[in-house]
Amino acid sequence: MKNLFSVEGKTVLVTGGSRGIGLMIARGYVENGAIVYISSRKAEVCDAEAVALSKYGECHSLPADISTMDGIEKLAAAFAERENKLNILVNNAGAAWGAPIDDFPEQGWDKIMDLNVKSVFFLTQKLLPQLRAAATAEDPARVINIGSIDGLGTTLMETYSYPASKAAVHHLTRILAHRLASENINVNAIAPGPFESQMTEHMLELHSDEINAENPRGRIGSPEDIAGTAIYLSSRAGAYTTGHVIPVDGGFVNAR
Repeated sequence: MKNLFSVEGKTVLVTGGSRGIGLMIARGYVENGAIVYISSRKAEVCDAEAVALSKYGECHSLPADISTMDGIEKLAAAFAERENKLNILVNNAGAAWGAPIDDFPEQGWDKIMDLNVKSVFFLTQKLLPQLRAAATAEDPARVINIGSIDGLGTTLMETYSYPASKAAVHHLTRILAHRLASENINVNAIAPGPFESQMTEHMLELHSDEINAENPRGRIGSPEDIAGTAIYLSSRAGAYTTGHVIPVDGGFVNAR
C-alpha cells in the first residue's frame, strides 16, 4: 500500500508540456521519478523547459506541431525512435479562440477542433504500439486527456469552439476507454477549472476576485492539484479507473 501512488520509472509523454497545466503535470511526474518527454510547438521553449525540469529528474524535449497529421506522425515517430514502451500519454495540447457569435470565423472553429480533438485521437492511435507494449493486466498503460469544466457546463465567454471541443474530448475518452480496456489501456480525462496558464491569463487578470469568490474552495487551482490527479490516474491507485471525466475545479462547475 505504501507504493500505491508511485510512478517511478514509468515513461511519460506530455503534449503541451512546456507551459501551463501541461508543465505542472510534467513536473509532477519528473519529481516523482518518471522518465518524461514533453512536446510543444515552439522548439526553443520546449528545449528550455526540458532542461529546467531536468534539475528535478529526467526530462526530454520532443518539439512538434500536432495541429496537423504530419506533426502528429512526426512526434509519434520521434518518440518511437527513443522508447519501445509508453506507460502514460497525456493529451494536453490545446487552444481557445474568442470572437462574438456574429463574427466567429470558420478558422476559429477548425483550428480548435483540429488541435483539441483530432490530435487527441490520432496521436493516441499512432502511439498504440508503444502503449500496448507497456500494458499489463496488473499495471495498465494510461491515456489521460485534458478536457475542461467548460465541456461540462456552459460559459458566458464567447469561445464557441472551445467548450464544444472539450465536450467532444470527454466523450471520446469514454469511447476509447471502452474500446481499449480489453487491451489493458486505461483512458480517462481530467476537466480542470481555473488554473494559471497562458490561456487563462487575460481572464484571471480581469476576474480573479470574482472567480475566487464563486469557487467553493475560494481559490484557483495549484500545480499540486492537477499533478496529483494525473499521478493518481497513472499509478496503482488508479489502475481500476477508466472511462471517467474527473473535474479538478474546487467544486466550481457544481456551483454555477
